[in-house]
Amino acid sequence: MIYRALRPLLFRLPAERAHRAGTAVLDAMLALPAARRRLRSTTLPEDPALAVERWGIRFPGPVCLAAGFDKAGTSINALGALGFAAVEIGTVTAHPQPGNPRPRLFRLPADRALVNRMGFNNPGADAVAERLMRIRVEPLLGINLGKSKVTPLEEATDDYLASLERLAPLADYLVVNVSSPNTPGLRTLQDPAPLRALTEAVVARNRELVEDRKSAPPPVLLKIAPDLADADIDTVAELAGAAGIAGIIATNTSISRSGLRTGPERLEEIGAGGLSGAPLLERAVEVVARVRARTEGRLPVIGAGGIFEAGDAWRHLAAGASLVQLYTGFVYGGPGTPRRIHRGLRERLDAAGLGSIEELIGSGLRDPVA
Repeated sequence: MIYRALRPLLFRLPAERAHRAGTAVLDAMLALPAARRRLRSTTLPEDPALAVERWGIRFPGPVCLAAGFDKAGTSINALGALGFAAVEIGTVTAHPQPGNPRPRLFRLPADRALVNRMGFNNPGADAVAERLMRIRVEPLLGINLGKSKVTPLEEATDDYLASLERLAPLADYLVVNVSSPNTPGLRTLQDPAPLRALTEAVVARNRELVEDRKSAPPPVLLKIAPDLADADIDTVAELAGAAGIAGIIATNTSISRSGLRTGPERLEEIGAGGLSGAPLLERAVEVVARVRARTEGRLPVIGAGGIFEAGDAWRHLAAGASLVQLYTGFVYGGPGTPRRIHRGLRERLDAAGLGSIEELIGSGLRDPVA
């Protein structure tokens, strides 16, 4: 209710400034450990029916925060306290970079969407690693890795490996991001030859980093674009599985503007960037289902795209996603979003006569509340 009242004021600010203001308020409100514990006790799901175990990791619920919201890992514990089962930070690059010129983040309220061309703005892997080593990270932590803009494409593998070596020991899981539309040439790394070389090198180095320890390496996931043709999705899924990639995040933002309510003049004014939010729901669910079918469920999928309410999350999970991630739905829905979606999923499980989220995953069941 409070966020609904404040949102019109925040939305009067430029989108990136509103993001910084909202994050600052959240950090200030949750600066005290006692406040975090109190909020966590009421928002993080403790219901075993909501728990999901993948890659040897127990997620207390299926609703997670996507990369892009906390690029530098400055608000991990505050975001975790809101009820996200995991917080994915980044995208982090080996070299620090300011990202693209402002303005670079735009709202499309008529479509419940965002367009961003942030350009992987972040302080670099070394700085992020140093920050993480100074704090006690409370939620499960994913770290999303991307290619530095200054690094030539032919040196991309070394660039990813440099970030991996600094950040792998600090992550519960890692994500190789080859699908952002905002780094020139990055999406060509989804082509078969470079993708095979990159994923095999990352998986091998990740294993080497823990050879002298008894703990298992963090799973490495691959984040793919919704704009891939279906045949290319099949190829990517097969290559990823063969390389030892542990899972797929489906999907990143889209370069498509098809079917939007926002007028062409406004879209032209905004210009290039990745589209996220409600318009991606249908395609993201399609990609989730396709990856699951192509890999016969052997490669867990995290569904991302168009998730605002519990019904949206249900569709992803029923299509085959083991977990879901949100970003734009969180921006529009506010701090109560993860709690609301978890609660709505629990109500739907009861209505469908299911005992757990695990029974829902890949079931194809329709939303019983729709």
